[in-house]
Amino acid sequence: MFCISVLKDTVAIHPQNFGAPVEDALIAEINKKYANRVLHDVGLCICVFDLTEAGEGKVRYGDGFLWYKVVFRLVVFRPFTSEVIIAKVKSSDEEGIRLHTGFFDDIFIPVAYLPQPSAFDPNERAHFWLPDSDLKTSTELLDTPVSERMYIDQGEIVRVRVESDEFYDDEPGPPKASEGVITKHEPKRPPYVVCCSIAEQGLGPVAWWNGSQQVEEGEEEYVEEEEE
Repeated sequence: MFCISVLKDTVAIHPQNFGAPVEDALIAEINKKYANRVLHDVGLCICVFDLTEAGEGKVRYGDGFLWYKVVFRLVVFRPFTSEVIIAKVKSSDEEGIRLHTGFFDDIFIPVAYLPQPSAFDPNERAHFWLPDSDLKTSTELLDTPVSERMYIDQGEIVRVRVESDEFYDDEPGPPKASEGVITKHEPKRPPYVVCCSIAEQGLGPVAWWNGSQQVEEGEEEYVEEEEE
């Protein structure tokens, strides 16, 4: 889920921070610039892991800042393909299920990656799975007794397998005019989206497979941190 990425940058230290240790001041400035920011083809930056190189600080004419050329390692959120992660259901619609981890909101399960047969219940605003059923169409599934359905409700903790991830760089650009009428831009896509699946044994809501048992070691701690 988390990895280490090596980056290079030129970092400025404000004169008011000259009294602080150089390493601490550089780490603070790097975190200020990168933390909670998505870097294209890198992932969601969390925090500085350490500094590997730092040149001598040089004053640039006109601003009085000390500028350092640094090489540093960042902790980055970017789960690899086929990795199983734990997340929580944020919302559902006809297109699929959106999840979050507490610090990352753009995890998506398309309908094609749900266990089959399944359907979206517009009254409950949730998808449900009907195990051991030969029914195929949504109409047939929505005619089944509610007691037989296994719902994936909002707030449910789920295990998902990462299928792919996508980075987007949607620049707004100038407004377009069509026959004298200015048209609105399309909504911007999130800069980083993780696409996941629950269409196999052991995936989906933890309660499906664990019953009243505890979440597996390591997963339980992660879930508790999210609920705080």
